[in-house]
Amino acid sequence: MTASRAIVVEGTGGVWRVRSPDGTEREAALAGRLKQEERGALKLAVGDHVTVEPDERGGGWRITEIAPRGGVLARREPGGRRGERILAANVDQVLVVFAVAKPDPHPRMIDRFLVVCEANDLHAHLVINKVDLADSSAPIDALVAPYLAAGYPVHRTSAKRGDGLETLRAELHGRVTAVTGPSGAGKSSLLNALHPELDLRTQEISASVNKGRHTTVGAKLIPLPDGDEGYLVDTPGLREVGMWGLPSGSLDQCFPEFRPYLGECRFQDCQHDREPGCAVRGAVDTGLVDAGRHESYLKLRGELAEAERTEF
Repeated sequence: MTASRAIVVEGTGGVWRVRSPDGTEREAALAGRLKQEERGALKLAVGDHVTVEPDERGGGWRITEIAPRGGVLARREPGGRRGERILAANVDQVLVVFAVAKPDPHPRMIDRFLVVCEANDLHAHLVINKVDLADSSAPIDALVAPYLAAGYPVHRTSAKRGDGLETLRAELHGRVTAVTGPSGAGKSSLLNALHPELDLRTQEISASVNKGRHTTVGAKLIPLPDGDEGYLVDTPGLREVGMWGLPSGSLDQCFPEFRPYLGECRFQDCQHDREPGCAVRGAVDTGLVDAGRHESYLKLRGELAEAERTEF
């Protein structure tokens, strides 16, 4: 049996589950040469396109080649460690899912997720889930207004009632879509509602801390049912989101609503903080840029600058 193409659908470390174009799934281990490379810069990830061959010596299958990647969803290693963790490879778009309640959404955390998408050059959709828990649309309107102004597609969904599912389902067709967000936002319930055939495991919110418990341990690539060519990447719920490899001076590019004003500041190296003649700050003062989003930018820029001082 000769080598064949496949895509990584699940796994971490030594054994990975791969899917062939005909739908056959099998377990495969990294070839020895790739194991050596993985100890260095290369890290295999869910969504990678690979070449697999039968392992004539030990039986089973082995991964012998990893194709160049397209879009990558990556974040800083948690716990303040150096380096990045790739959540998924060859991603076309990202659904950033937050709940309207239980747990309550935090706009500054939404900003972090969106910046990670922007830094990885991935198209992001903001999904506000569990809208059935809201007494009225007013708090949701206030929450999403800055993101609509920034140009992000916003979806209001309810896995329980079915709100927004048809529109969101149409966005998935023919694409590799990573689904991310904080623990407890209802990602798995939402995916089950979009495609009941998936039957993903869900878990209730811990009432004592108003936080979700992790139900997805590692990222998993899931083919869409009914012959659809798209894939979903179900990722673990995240409680900590950091950026790796993004220069602090480039962060302003990760806020789409800033872009019309970049290059218009008095100083070329403007940090958009207290400098005189700052066009971005002027847009904030006149209400053209949301003050909360600008606050997120300043906080994230401070974190990146501090990391640059301590890591180099």
